[in-house]
Amino acid sequence: MSTTDLPAATAAGATSAGPSSALAIDAARDAGRPALVGYLPAGFPDQRGCVDALRASVAAGLDVIELGLPYSDPVMDGPVIQAAAEAALRGGTRIRHVLESVEQLASAPDGERAPVLVMSYWAPVLRYGVAAFARDLAAAGGAGLITPDLVPDEAGEWLGASDAHGLERVFLVAPSSTPARLASTAAACRGWTYAASTMGVTGTRTSVGSAAEGLVAAVRGAGAERVCVGLGVSTGEQAAEVGAYADGVIVGSALVRALSDDGVPGLERVVRDLAAGVAGARG
Repeated sequence: MSTTDLPAATAAGATSAGPSSALAIDAARDAGRPALVGYLPAGFPDQRGCVDALRASVAAGLDVIELGLPYSDPVMDGPVIQAAAEAALRGGTRIRHVLESVEQLASAPDGERAPVLVMSYWAPVLRYGVAAFARDLAAAGGAGLITPDLVPDEAGEWLGASDAHGLERVFLVAPSSTPARLASTAAACRGWTYAASTMGVTGTRTSVGSAAEGLVAAVRGAGAERVCVGLGVSTGEQAAEVGAYADGVIVGSALVRALSDDGVPGLERVVRDLAAGVAGARG
């Protein structure tokens, strides 16, 4: 990719990362509640529509944005997110469009702007070039990267690149993670740790996993400063349940489905319900 294909900030060679999601989580904690973290895949329903939807979601109560990088082999995603990512890829969404969306979100007006983390499988980052991706993500104003299929002991190149550009790095833990894995993941994360509340692919559920609270306690005991919980949350009631013990509540499939079925107005309704849930999570 040439510099002419990159967002303006990237082409100019800027290297400092955007606003920190950790600070947003801490601000929510200071306000007596968990943070609300929301996911949409870049390019869905199209590039401009995704950016507009996320800006509206921030105005409705979202604290941190997860912007998905669509990938052709999304083995950890459920059918709702898979369908949206496939639509984005058919529409021509590529990494340069993801970076453009990051820049647009990072430069949104006050009240519609929140820290942006890209969530990506590792293969596209590796193909792009790890150092180049870190440079370009930081230059676009991204806060960091969530890597669901990358484990810390295989992430040496990313650890160095993220250090070089001040990017947050978020790795996942699961109920099956061993104590040693919890400790190594907590040590490698910068910003926060992503706790997958259930085993399996993403998707809304009628209840969040019963193992989630114990997993949060275990990963905190292993050294994690901030732990956000995802996989399955879809309602304000569930957000309140998870938010009673987690530092952040992550919602993906429910937002994608709302946007797909009912457009931005439907998405805003779901985000307001979730925001009300986290607001009341701690009594």
